[in-house]
Amino acid sequence: MSVTSFDPRTGAVIATVADTSADELQAVLAAASAAAPQLVATSPAERRTWLHAVADALELHRDDLARLADQETALGLERLTGEVTRAAGQLRFYGDVAAEGSYLEVTVDEPTATTPRLIRTNRPLGPVAVFGASNFPFAFSVLGNDTAMALATGCPVVAKAHPAHAGLSMRQAEIAREALAGAGAPRGTFAAVSGHQVGVDLVKAQEIAAVGFTGSQAGGLALWRIANEREVVIPVYAEMGTVNPVVVTRAGAADIDAVAKGLVGSFTLGSGQFCTKPGLLLAPKDSGAAQAVAAALRGAEPAPVMLTEAIAQGIPTGIREMIAAGAELIAEVAPAEGATGWAAPAVVLAAPADDLTPGSRLLEETFGAVVLVTEYDDDRALADAVRRLQCSLVASVFTGGADDVQAPGVVALLSAKVGRVAVDEWPTGVAFTWAQQHGGPWPATSAPAATSVGAYGLARFVRPVAYQSAHDAWLPPEAQAANPWGLPRRVNGVRG
Repeated sequence: MSVTSFDPRTGAVIATVADTSADELQAVLAAASAAAPQLVATSPAERRTWLHAVADALELHRDDLARLADQETALGLERLTGEVTRAAGQLRFYGDVAAEGSYLEVTVDEPTATTPRLIRTNRPLGPVAVFGASNFPFAFSVLGNDTAMALATGCPVVAKAHPAHAGLSMRQAEIAREALAGAGAPRGTFAAVSGHQVGVDLVKAQEIAAVGFTGSQAGGLALWRIANEREVVIPVYAEMGTVNPVVVTRAGAADIDAVAKGLVGSFTLGSGQFCTKPGLLLAPKDSGAAQAVAAALRGAEPAPVMLTEAIAQGIPTGIREMIAAGAELIAEVAPAEGATGWAAPAVVLAAPADDLTPGSRLLEETFGAVVLVTEYDDDRALADAVRRLQCSLVASVFTGGADDVQAPGVVALLSAKVGRVAVDEWPTGVAFTWAQQHGGPWPATSAPAATSVGAYGLARFVRPVAYQSAHDAWLPPEAQAANPWGLPRRVNGVRG
């Protein structure tokens, strides 16, 4: 068995990668298990050097990697070259976050007359299985956020190559292994495997302690179910996404043409294949939003090329289902005549707000350059519509500025449904920073309290342990009185 990747522009075969055999998988898992205690005993500062080394290696091979990625994804050399740089930046960032040390949350309660001495610290979970996304072959793939965070916390990683860019996945893995070995990381710190059944077996393997996933709701839920059916259940951090809403206030609708132009740029970006793509616009009644978006789409003339044949075939199906559920086709930019490969249309649909009911196909994502526009009568109608939506990763609100009296209520309304609210900005694009939250309530993610981008994502791959009245020499280095790694800690409630 093998996995084959294709050129989305032509359908031509690009790479064929043999499935990892059962024996090979077992050897990978054994090596990861053997490496785990060595990573635990290594300081965050040293692990930072490993991640920086992988980042340097990615940038050294940036042009070749971008060319291979473009062959397998058709996302464009400019975008992909920049994404290599982003992936390298992420690796360095999470290494730096780990070295700063606050993610360990070392907390010391000195003994009193009535309470024992307690020291609490976060410990790495162990080997992590990472499933990357098709739409970001570097930033969310085998060397993306999940891998960088897990390695930063001291967890070995076994990454599954994505079938849409199988050749690129294995090439990145090869570069990473060489860089890690050169930087002194133990054998087994990182590996990549390939194959559909291998992915299932990976989640079932007793050696795996957690799963990181970015992708479709169906894929994420399948892995979540497998993990929860294990004898020893493990956490699955699945970033799946749903329909990300955009609300235009009454004051914001005064410039509806600018909003429409921005919406088109956002929902067609990357051929509509971002997990943060805005999929639903809620605008005031009689704002002319649907026609404005339609005019902006025709003016932009996008030419979406999808990552896989299945995604391309799913778009016309999704559009038909949405129309059957009550939507009206307002505008369509069809693929150019004679287009080959995985070309797809870009579409604007409209529907009454009353049709946004639980269970309706209108509330499900159609992955691609497809957006639904609806209008609300008043604040109550808007609130009712938003409450009926599935929870999602991110929402945007476009306002009339700081004096917009409707805006505070809309921001509060949306914050109950999403992990990030963008004000007067489009949601596509996720900065890797300390304050970032890239997650959301179920079913946008399987773990609503977690983030898959940003410094707080390291918390997914550790768990707290409290040591009561333990001799100092028996404690992990970060918890010892001498604080040999020089990390921050809280003592008797005081941060130091």
